[in-house]
Amino acid sequence: MRVLVNGAHGKMGREVCRAVRNAPDLQLAGGVDPAGREQEDLHVFRDLTEAISAIKPHVVVDFTTPMAVRQSMETCLTHQVPMVIGTTGLKPHELSEWQARALEAGWKAILAPNFSIGAVLMMRFAREAVRFFDQAEIIEYHHAEKLDAPSGTALRTRMLMEEVHQKEIPVHSVRLPGLVAHQEVILGLPGQTLTIRHDSNNRESFMPGVLLAIRKVQQVKGLVIGLEHILFTDI
Repeated sequence: MRVLVNGAHGKMGREVCRAVRNAPDLQLAGGVDPAGREQEDLHVFRDLTEAISAIKPHVVVDFTTPMAVRQSMETCLTHQVPMVIGTTGLKPHELSEWQARALEAGWKAILAPNFSIGAVLMMRFAREAVRFFDQAEIIEYHHAEKLDAPSGTALRTRMLMEEVHQKEIPVHSVRLPGLVAHQEVILGLPGQTLTIRHDSNNRESFMPGVLLAIRKVQQVKGLVIGLEHILFTDI
């Protein structure tokens, strides 16, 4: 599979490039960076449309910004190129609209707020546990440069939990140097608490999930939101 990395010069983009290079069944075909900054032996384009036309990728992996990802999705839908999207910041109504458009156009994409296997399991366990507790709160910790707050992971965790819990679940955001991506869900009953916590101490922790999504994206229908839909099912 020829993989094009949009946002190739970013912290996550560089990590994705490294992971794809080391995967024997994938080919790192190119990167996109608005400033055109070259990276090792990777040819970097300034424009996504130009890159798609030149290298005809099987999938575009996007780790850019909330402002940039919307146009990238438009471009990939127009050219019918599947996407794996790790950029967060899209609103729930936007995601619903994109899901409808993707099905109508026959476009394939996987968007995951978090590609860490442990984080996906943390969300699943929190959803199961909240059925048995009166109250719960979410605290998410990220590096100081993260643009959106609350994080996409925290918002998705809250959504999954509130589907089976009647009370609103508060979310607290912390942004500090030295952090990468961390989240804990604290659930309470009289006399006891349960804490479910996940820590990503480096960006390598997201790569198994990214590679899984790259390999599975051709098999999905429309826009799939959440890595759990391919992690826990056979597609």
